Amino acid sequence: MRIFDTNEEPNKRFELSKKITKKITVFGIAIFAVITLISSIYRVAPGHRGTLVTLGKVNSTSFNNGIGFKWPFISSMEKTDVRTQVLSDKAVTYTKDIQTAELTFTMTYNVVPEAVPAIYENVGKEYQQKLITPYLQDAIKDVVGIWQAQDLVANREKARLQILDQLKKKIDSRYIENITFQIANLDYSDNFEKAIENKVIAAQKAQEAQNNTRRIQEEADQKVISAKADAEAMTIKAEALEKNQRLVDYEAVQKWDGKLPTYMLGNSTPLLNLNK
Repeated sequence: MRIFDTNEEPNKRFELSKKITKKITVFGIAIFAVITLISSIYRVAPGHRGTLVTLGKVNSTSFNNGIGFKWPFISSMEKTDVRTQVLSDKAVTYTKDIQTAELTFTMTYNVVPEAVPAIYENVGKEYQQKLITPYLQDAIKDVVGIWQAQDLVANREKARLQILDQLKKKIDSRYIENITFQIANLDYSDNFEKAIENKVIAAQKAQEAQNNTRRIQEEADQKVISAKADAEAMTIKAEALEKNQRLVDYEAVQKWDGKLPTYMLGNSTPLLNLNK
């Protein structure tokens, strides 16, 4: 007859519980180790620079693209794009003669790679709204405001260079470099554009009329000059004939066709004096 130990079943359960707890602990440690390893690795993509922040303190080094290690859990790697940034937008402002001008533009720039930590610490991630946009709007308004609307159309390239010059002076060159600015389009109200068109047409017609007047005047002057030349020639010729009677005979010979007349009137003078 077998005698059962009343403590045998609780002991088995305890041992099983210990094994399960050990396995959970080992599994948890493994998971924690993996998370810790992942947290200690950072990656900076090509075209970006990294800023290491540890417990709120910004490291002044600008980290190049690639993979590296950092303090797990307490450090983070903030990435900033240092490739050429393109900002395309529209600005509505007024010309010197109070005409509404809508300027469509494209601006490009680069973040200075070595300045990435300073930008992150002093300006923040929204650096474009703080470092660029306000000065961009001001530069456009200042330059457009010194031009008459019609002159601005004819001098768009000069206005573009003026805006670019202001941007380079106002935007902090410690943080931003390689600034370019292009005017894609310049629009005014339909009424103003129609007025400009009519003015251009009127100017063209006025120029055409002026050219016609000049042409007519020149033709009249030529006729006067020609008439004066003919009159002077006739005067010179008459004076010469008066002084030299033999020149009359010479002129007659020049005009003679070589035929003698078939008859002559009573007192007619022969063309040639054959006796002489």
